[in-house]
Amino acid sequence: MARQEPKSLESLLPRILARIAEESGKGHSLAPVWAAAVGPQIARHTSPYTLQAGTLVVTVASAEWARTLSLEEASLCERLNARLGAGTVKALSFRLGG
Repeated sequence: MARQEPKSLESLLPRILARIAEESGKGHSLAPVWAAAVGPQIARHTSPYTLQAGTLVVTVASAEWARTLSLEEASLCERLNARLGAGTVKALSFRLGG
């Protein structure tokens, strides 16, 4: 059996956070991954709320943010999955929050 190279904590941590979020139903643990994927401007106005069955529900500051991010859904899912693992986030849903 061939040995695999050890993985860095930096590469494993997002996948662990995704598993925690999925199992607990709370997406707050994904905040660092979300911020890295979307950038500081978007992260200031949004936060992951829950991850269930591949859908990441994101709290947004306004309906305008929800509309804007809905247009970027495919790109955002791709950037998130690059960090979390293929197929982790299949869809995004947005909810208004504080």
